[in-house]
Amino acid sequence: MNNSPVLIVMLTYDDKTAPDAEEIFEQCRDCPAEYFGFKELDLPHDSMKRLFARMRECGKKTALEVVAYTEPECIDGAKLAAECGVDMLMGTMYSDAVRDICRENGILYLPFVGEVTGRPSVLGGTIDGMIAEANSLVGRGVYGFDLLGYRFTGDAAELNRRFASEVGAPVVIAGSIDSFERIDEVRESGAWGFTIGSAFFDNCFGGSFPEQVGRVCEYLCGKEAVLC
Repeated sequence: MNNSPVLIVMLTYDDKTAPDAEEIFEQCRDCPAEYFGFKELDLPHDSMKRLFARMRECGKKTALEVVAYTEPECIDGAKLAAECGVDMLMGTMYSDAVRDICRENGILYLPFVGEVTGRPSVLGGTIDGMIAEANSLVGRGVYGFDLLGYRFTGDAAELNRRFASEVGAPVVIAGSIDSFERIDEVRESGAWGFTIGSAFFDNCFGGSFPEQVGRVCEYLCGKEAVLC
């Protein structure tokens, strides 16, 4: 049984979707990574729908991450997720309206917690406060949480470890995971999954984009990566 966290490959750089995301996915479509996604900016919506459809055609599960902080923007992101038919909506500040759109369209909702600002995002707040906020939202119908752990202004390792162990829902640690050491920290935290986007574009794991995805999958699952 594989107890490693799930890798979500994000075709994004600096919190925006790469203009050649479709081409990159075609290079990666046979990689063992099961989850692929990107941000709500800057591809045209028709291109987003086409790319998500192609991902599903290749047997991948899909995630749209929306970096939005006002309710109208968050609702627009949820509507886009529904139009694209994604499996998961990550990001947005929690909203009952967003939750309802996700519920109506069979989308798993993983909102941000804490005080999120900027783009690329920065996470503020206290660890205790974020844990309390998350546990209060579990009862309101969210599936899990998009935790910007390595964007935290405090102790990221402590946040990741405590949040994953004290919140009763799946946790995806998103942003700034750019080394095998950080992947080890994510694994040790007990988080359900994590995203890598910019680090693949910056060649942090060595090789072409698909080669790096393969290396991370092998690191997570060993020689049996294809079966994970």
